Amino acid sequence: MAANSITLLKPLFFLRRMLSILELKRQCVHIIVGLMTVALIFYNFLSPFAILLLIIAGIMLSFLVKRVPIPLISFILDQVEREEQKKTFPGKGTIFFFIGVLLSVQLFERNIALASIMVLTLGDSVSHLFGAQFGRLKNIFNGKSKKLLEGTLIGTLTGFLGAIFFVPIPEAFLGSAAAMIAEVIKIDFNDSTLDDNLVVPLVAGTVMVLVRNFLVI
Repeated sequence: MAANSITLLKPLFFLRRMLSILELKRQCVHIIVGLMTVALIFYNFLSPFAILLLIIAGIMLSFLVKRVPIPLISFILDQVEREEQKKTFPGKGTIFFFIGVLLSVQLFERNIALASIMVLTLGDSVSHLFGAQFGRLKNIFNGKSKKLLEGTLIGTLTGFLGAIFFVPIPEAFLGSAAAMIAEVIKIDFNDSTLDDNLVVPLVAGTVMVLVRNFLVI
């Protein structure tokens, strides 16, 4: 009986492992793209207009790849995209990532924008991976969320460590903490939940601005 149970569970263990590998690849790509984006903006190789062109190109490619295979693009999506996302909105995460980046550089002072993108790049990705692999505790900020408390805490720490390259410690910590909490709470707009790639950098940047202008630390 026990042997039969183990045999039945093997496909479930394999499926969980495959999903973990897919998520690991997704988040690694997220981190690499994010760090490259920060570097290009920092050294003035990537302007807001260029980011806008990337977004437009991404939307056009997403529309096309749903209908016909596109060399390289289709291969990359097969490696890192969730199946349901490939059917509905291929590349949605990357497109919304650059929308979040564009809003950050347009709304915030340069260093705050870069710090906010670092929170999105590191905090958001690490919180997903760490929480999924090691999380055990329900999130105190939203008990119904699938994102566990350990993920939120480590996400806050890694986002903070990325942000301190550009802003003072109080701004980096409070901005990262607020962004990770907002990610768990979920922000709704017209009955739809706003994408984390928009919520995280905008909340982080807004809190950093408030700390800089109104808190004397």
